[in-house]
Amino acid sequence: MADSTSATDGGEAGGDEPEVPEIDLPSDAFDAVLDALDELDPGEPLRFEGFSVARGTEGTDEELPGGSPDEYVLADGSRPTGMSERDLHEALAERAPAVTDWYVFERVVGEFGPRRAFLRWIEDADGETVAARYAALAAGIERAWGELKLTATLTDRGERRYDVRHADDAGVPVDDLDAYDDPLDARDLVTFDEKGRYRPLKTAPSLAGGWVFPDLGPRELYETVETIYPATVANWHREREGELDVNHWRETMERQSGIYGVVKTWDRGEGYEHVNWVAEACCDDSQCLKRREWEYDDETELDVDGGDGAFPCREPCSVVVSAARKWTRLESEQPRTYEFELTPSEKEQVEAVIDAVADGRIDEIREADTKEGANRYRTRFLRAKLFDDDGNLGGVPTDPDEE
Repeated sequence: MADSTSATDGGEAGGDEPEVPEIDLPSDAFDAVLDALDELDPGEPLRFEGFSVARGTEGTDEELPGGSPDEYVLADGSRPTGMSERDLHEALAERAPAVTDWYVFERVVGEFGPRRAFLRWIEDADGETVAARYAALAAGIERAWGELKLTATLTDRGERRYDVRHADDAGVPVDDLDAYDDPLDARDLVTFDEKGRYRPLKTAPSLAGGWVFPDLGPRELYETVETIYPATVANWHREREGELDVNHWRETMERQSGIYGVVKTWDRGEGYEHVNWVAEACCDDSQCLKRREWEYDDETELDVDGGDGAFPCREPCSVVVSAARKWTRLESEQPRTYEFELTPSEKEQVEAVIDAVADGRIDEIREADTKEGANRYRTRFLRAKLFDDDGNLGGVPTDPDEE
């Protein structure tokens, strides 16, 4: 769900170095280097990939050609080179990929945190060299995030640009999609599914497509993703840093109050099978893109798999709590024995209908396909045969006393 692909292999086949695109050094990047050097003590290096730059040599132990202090010093593994500001500009222009990479993450993106970690993860900035990444970015690096497809590219000034769209719209020309540039526009896109139904769970796999944010900067990309999938990047980052605070079922239910306080009565010291049922119903990959990290309590794991999502779920969400409130009341009912007569095929059909509704496959079943147990006509036939005029299955009332 979070795989990375590139339209190029970076030219590394056969051991060749990746083909790095030509990059022009922006004046903003050069000015940022000078500002960063002004913040350092003379001789203290500002490090880039493959080389470093320091301000001045006066008062340091550096020995440079001519034996006189220079305004700037560049070191790249060979003997340090003293140079003027103009010389420095020329040297950095020759090393524009490394300089612009530093500039993007240190000055454009800025502070350490979830945004910076996410943007670096997209292009594997902590695992690949600048040369390899710039070669890949020139062709486009693709990442999956839930149902989103994120594509990172590079301008000839080393700037990152991002395309965000539904994964189902991969390869669709921008002109054939509704284009947006404001991250806040994503709020309307996530409200309803493709059938116009309200989406109470923003991480449900029901995101509608047909839209694109074709040209976002680093900050806008982060805001767009967090608007579509709130808190997913933040929690993903906390997990990577070992700081994800998980609230398990019992502690979450214990703090419920008001109309939701009834869920506390569902835990009666009779095990946690009911929580397995909840997790299977609500937290499966087919229902939510998050990876469930919460369990029954901090000592008791659930028997249901947590899923394969890229971003973690740290506690039972409001949808789970709301559903649990209803199930608490339903499960408090005393069981009764009802007697019906069904043919083997009718029993299997009832099972097929339940499965189809639970898996959201009703719309996939063709009207002419009467071999399918959940087929609409076949289900209507079963209702006509087995329901009485009051809607009772097999003519058996739900509450005999009321009958």
